[in-house]
Parts: sequence; C-alpha cells; structure tokens
Amino acid sequence: MDYRQNDVDRYHSDTVPPPYVVPKTNGKSITSLVLGILSVTIPYVGILIGIVAIIFASLAFKEIRVRMEQGKGLAIAGLVCGIIGTAIYVLLILLVLLFSFAISSSEIYSTY
Repeated sequence: MDYRQNDVDRYHSDTVPPPYVVPKTNGKSITSLVLGILSVTIPYVGILIGIVAIIFASLAFKEIRVRMEQGKGLAIAGLVCGIIGTAIYVLLILLVLLFSFAISSSEIYSTY
C-alpha cells in the first residue's frame, strides 16, 4: 500500500505549474507596420519611408524566427504596406517623368 501511495504522490503532486508567459511582440515588426502605413499616406517622402519599412520588416522576420517572438502578422502587414507605398510613388515619379518628357519632346516638333 505504501508503494502505491508514493507512486500516486509522484504523479499527482500539489505543486502549481508555472504560469504561461506570453512571448513579447517584436518591436521592429511594430515599427515596420507604422512606417508602412505612413509610406502610403505621406506624400513625397513615402518612397523613402516605404523602403525603411521593408528593411524593418525583413529584420523583424529574422528576429521573430530566432527569438521566438510574436509579431509576424504585423511584419507582414508592414512589408505589404511598405511595398505598396513604394510602388505607388515609383509609379507616380515615372508618370511625371514620362509626362514631362512627352511635353518637352512635343515642343521640339511644334509647327509654331
């Protein structure tokens, strides 16, 4: 009987398990999200902010994998917003350059 009691005590102790610790959210993923949103909304410097958001997102992915932190979704959202913001302003710059080139080349061949 004592042998069985010791066996029960070994498997059913009254000790409380340690509390679950929530992994912290990666700071660079939050930064990438904020900069990605700003790259879409702020004119003229959006292309630079978007590039920085893409860099922070890639750094966040690496840190999240190594440190087992949370924030992968934030980094993905920051990456997407940064790419969209950069692409919008690159297309806008290309359109302005194309338009200005078309205007200047049409003046050369003008009949006036």
